[in-house]
Formats: sequence, C-alpha cells, structure tokens
Amino acid sequence: MAVIIDGKEISNKVLDELKVEVDKLKGKGITPCLAVVLVGSDTASCIYVKNKQKACEKIGIESKEYLLPEETTEQELLDLIDKLNNDENVDGILLQSPIPRHLDILKAFNKIIPEKDVDGFNPINAGLLSMGFPVFIPCTPQGIMRMFKEHNIEIEGKRCTVIGRSNIVGKPMAQLLINKGGTVTVCNSKTQNLKEILLASDIVISAVGKPKIITDDMIKQNSVVIDVGINRNEQGKICGDVDFENVKDIAGYITPVPGGVGPMTIAMLMNNIILACKNRRK
Repeated sequence: MAVIIDGKEISNKVLDELKVEVDKLKGKGITPCLAVVLVGSDTASCIYVKNKQKACEKIGIESKEYLLPEETTEQELLDLIDKLNNDENVDGILLQSPIPRHLDILKAFNKIIPEKDVDGFNPINAGLLSMGFPVFIPCTPQGIMRMFKEHNIEIEGKRCTVIGRSNIVGKPMAQLLINKGGTVTVCNSKTQNLKEILLASDIVISAVGKPKIITDDMIKQNSVVIDVGINRNEQGKICGDVDFENVKDIAGYITPVPGGVGPMTIAMLMNNIILACKNRRK
C-alpha cells in the first residue's frame, strides 16, 4: 500500500512559512502584490483565480484582479501587461490560461518582464532554469519538488519518466529532475512502448489530461507516482491520469486527485510572489 502524499497538508505548511515572511516584509512597510489577468469567463479559470486570491488573502499578499471580456484584442491585453510591468506597486503578474484562441498566449507571456514573471513562463526564466540557475520556477513542477523534499524522496540516480511535454509542466519538470541528477525520459502521445518505459521507472509524473490512462500493470513495484492530471470521469467526478485505487496498491508513494499536486501549485505561486517582491524591493 502506497504512502499517499497529502498536498493539502504540505501546502498549508508552506503557506504558514510564507505568512511569516510576509509579516516580516510588512514590518518594513512592504506588502507583496500580485496582479491577476483573466480574459473571458472560462469556468475552471474563474475557480483557479478565486483559489489563488484566497491563498493571497490567507498569508497577507495584496491581490489585484483584471477581468477582461472575451472579445479583448491582443493589443489591449499587451497594453495592460505593459501597464502592470511599469507599476512599481505590482510585484508579480499572472496571466490565467487558457485565454481566447484569437490571442497569442506566447506573445502575452513574453510581454511579462522576467522580474514579475511569477509563473516562470518568460523565455529568460525558462532559459535560466535549463542552465540550472532558476529565478522563478513554474509552480506545478516546483510544488512536486517540494513534495519530494517533504518525503525525503531521492532523485539522484533514479530513472524518472515525465509524461507530457508542455512548457507549463512537462519540460520544466524534466529539467528540475535533470538538475537533481535524475535519469529522465520525456514521453508524449507519439511515444512507443510506454508501458515498458514506465515499468522501468522509479519515478513517474503524468501530466497528460486523460482519465486513468496509467494503470496498475504499467507501474513498477514501490515506485513514486505523481498525478498532475485533472479530468472528469464518466460520472462527472474529478479524477487524474492515474487509476488511483488500483495503482496505490503497487506504488510506494502516490498523489491523489484532487488534494495532491493542485494545492502545491498555488502554494508555490505564493512563494514566487514573495521572492519577486524581495528581489525587486531589496
């Protein structure tokens, strides 16, 4: 039976630590500030933004919300980001994705200056991560690394497989594992012999977005299984990429969905905002 990694518990611990940092900054007359930009009314995005605002409120970070209509033009979005870049009272800028299809999300991410890029998506921050000198690490991979730390899970010398190659999770996750001495394989929808690869893996991180595609016959005994996927099953309930109920009897460690990686993502965003504030205001 696997040890279930409780993301809620670890995230609460992180938030308690960060509140102490915020209180110290406020004692110096400094209040960290996050600007959140939401374009359109995607239901999931609205929920994510609300949860991020709750976390800000919990530890004392100021949160400013900019809600733009679905028909917002690319220039209007870029102009807003430019305005926030130049606002000395804003420490971090978060552009909630996805955004409407007529907008170029890469152009928007690139517009956010590296010093305020608390998501870690600007090419400069991505490049620093790949070189092993990260400033802002994307929040989900950073949260997973904190989970490993909390459970004393060793990465050095381990065979690690990341399923998914997105710029948000897959690629930065692979880079973090490489930086820690892991032997890393990155798989995608075109990968052949996925089962064979997973059965040889000590650590499996799935960020695919397909319900229960990872089954118990694909997982090595006592391996670490991290489920980043957030999906809905046939009954409409939230589930991950991993068949949790069956895989937990094989794995050594496993994250649930919900209550696993999700809370850690928000906690690491708070961490990045405080780091941005300290770096900018010295």
